[in-house]
Amino acid sequence: MFQAPDYSLEAASMKLSEVLADIGVDTRMVLKRRRAMLLMESAVMQSYLVFLRNHIYRPYMMGSQIEGTTTLGLNSDTDIILCHNMYRVIQDWSDWQPGITNLLMIQDRSVSPGYCRLQVLRRDSPLPIRRYRSVPALRSSCRRDRNGRILLKNSLASHLLCSDPHEGLERHGPAVTSNNSAFEYDCVVALPCTTWPLQARQWMHQQSVGQWPSDEIKHYCCSSGCFLVGVGQHGSEDEELEWRISTSLAERCLMYNLNRTQIRCYVLMKMIIKSFLNPLLKEAISSYMCKTVLFHCIENTQSIIWQEKNLIVCLSLCIHNLYTNILNENCPHFIIPGNNLMRGKITPEIKPFILDIFQRIIKSNGLALLGIKCDDLGTRLQLKFNNICPLRTCGDISVNLLSLIANHLTIESAEFSHCIYWNTDPIQTLKQRISDLVSLQCHGQDKTALNLLAPRLCTRLGSVLASLNIQQYKTISAEALNWISLGLNTDVASGKLKLASMLYCTGKFRKAEIILCDIERHYDLDIVEPFCRTHKYRQTRRQGFKALCDQQNEEALQNATANCVQFWPCEVYCSPKELRQEMFRSTEEDKAFRTIQDFWMDYAEVDSLTFLFFLQYKICSHLNKQEDKCAALSKLTKTIEQEPNLAHRETALNLLGQCMEQEHRQVNAFQCYSLSLNIRRRNNAAKIHICRLLSTLVNNQ
Repeated sequence: MFQAPDYSLEAASMKLSEVLADIGVDTRMVLKRRRAMLLMESAVMQSYLVFLRNHIYRPYMMGSQIEGTTTLGLNSDTDIILCHNMYRVIQDWSDWQPGITNLLMIQDRSVSPGYCRLQVLRRDSPLPIRRYRSVPALRSSCRRDRNGRILLKNSLASHLLCSDPHEGLERHGPAVTSNNSAFEYDCVVALPCTTWPLQARQWMHQQSVGQWPSDEIKHYCCSSGCFLVGVGQHGSEDEELEWRISTSLAERCLMYNLNRTQIRCYVLMKMIIKSFLNPLLKEAISSYMCKTVLFHCIENTQSIIWQEKNLIVCLSLCIHNLYTNILNENCPHFIIPGNNLMRGKITPEIKPFILDIFQRIIKSNGLALLGIKCDDLGTRLQLKFNNICPLRTCGDISVNLLSLIANHLTIESAEFSHCIYWNTDPIQTLKQRISDLVSLQCHGQDKTALNLLAPRLCTRLGSVLASLNIQQYKTISAEALNWISLGLNTDVASGKLKLASMLYCTGKFRKAEIILCDIERHYDLDIVEPFCRTHKYRQTRRQGFKALCDQQNEEALQNATANCVQFWPCEVYCSPKELRQEMFRSTEEDKAFRTIQDFWMDYAEVDSLTFLFFLQYKICSHLNKQEDKCAALSKLTKTIEQEPNLAHRETALNLLGQCMEQEHRQVNAFQCYSLSLNIRRRNNAAKIHICRLLSTLVNNQ
């Protein structure tokens, strides 16, 4: 497929492989992607089970991100399947269970391959229901078919998602799409079936030329069961009664058993589609079709073919097969071959254009690859043939992955904290959630996620207890300190800053000073990056941070990130009085301009670096260390002026303004509050500070 002077196909394949490695399509980065996304999946699952007390849903992440088959340029989103466990889907009457709603999968000639219907069964005996009143909760979601069977409509899946999605979410049929989060995702509710679908059982026994997948892999796939998604076959007579059979977990297993060359073929196919087809005919050919074609090619060829030196030959094979599928308007599902993925997708109007594009790609003998702008693949390939080595992007990929984990954990922590905050007894609720969390039987990535989530909860509990102690006894109990200590090392600064703040509020200035010195010593400004759920960081990350992310996995969270420090109102006595005003930033008028994402405005939240220097200033003031106090004030000012990634710059300016007031520099203080209001006109405590400052000035005159 690729011909260039003085180069064989093998040499060209090796150069192409080097380019793909440079943009992160190599074994190390694929495994790094998978590890990060599986960790996020585990964190979401534990949040549902423990923090949100929602045992109905079990989330699964699917798609190119968790498969490790994407690049920065492809910018693939994530598919989340929310497995709804309220109903039991069965394929055999012997699997019926009493006391719950059983749904029988109907897979006869009345439905297209890859689809089924769901018949509602009685809860007291293994028999079909005959009347709607037998299932009052499902009455609006059922319909009687021509055979008199009461079947479940696929619109139920849409109803199971919230009817009024949050800001940043868009509904697309049975799915919800997010473009306002730590990462973009498509979320769909599905019903689980723990047994392998009848339509797929022939696949378990068929033999392949390449002896792939192995019997062991097939056995694992079979044990994963399937999902039923609320989408019917387009154009079907009873489309609203059909449910699509999804073997996503099995396909994820298949992807995890591909070698590097096979993964690279898939990535190149997606790049070709994105570069040459999508600009004209977007979504005519999906990445799922490309994956399916790849599976068929691997199954029907000898495994020895799939080597790095044969990358271009393997890619040619995949492209030719995809062309044939388009020509025949038939792309058979890999596991359920009767399901044609291209049915209704290739219209007579667009078919000639698609075929023409692929013909030109095939006839180019590989030169088409030079036209791929995604990840600058074409330019990079040209440079490789000229013996010029372009920069690798692995560091940027590693930064993105760690940022995803950090933001995701911060969001999960904020969401369940918000749920706990509104509880009438946050201390007992926190203790119960921590107990629930540590009682989970976790292994592998699930245990890693637990170890990342639990300490954050422990610090929160310790802080709430300490606030109560300080209010009542002006000291901190041993119990509170023990809980706080469990979460001191979740990141570089935030947990320790909370402890220093508590000590400051109890007058233990020297102990607090020691902790702050330790934080500053470990807060390497060339490495450590701030993270906050309320802020989308657009600045380029530090080179030291990038290098550390590339060297480490989730442990870099502890060594190179600094979360914002947050105080709930029930933690108010752990916070300096200057920061407490942030809890009252919103007037009734301001609240009308808040969204559901702004619940954090009821708390006091500040960047770690800002809080570090502010506490240093206050403690040095109490210890009468004038030189150190001036240095801390200077560092606080410099941070506000020069740190590009401050999430709460308006809060930092409010704190600086109060420091200026303490220094009797009222004009500078007023300037700080004015700058703060320029950043955030509403829901800003600067209004309180300006009113107080003006009142003081007037009264003094």
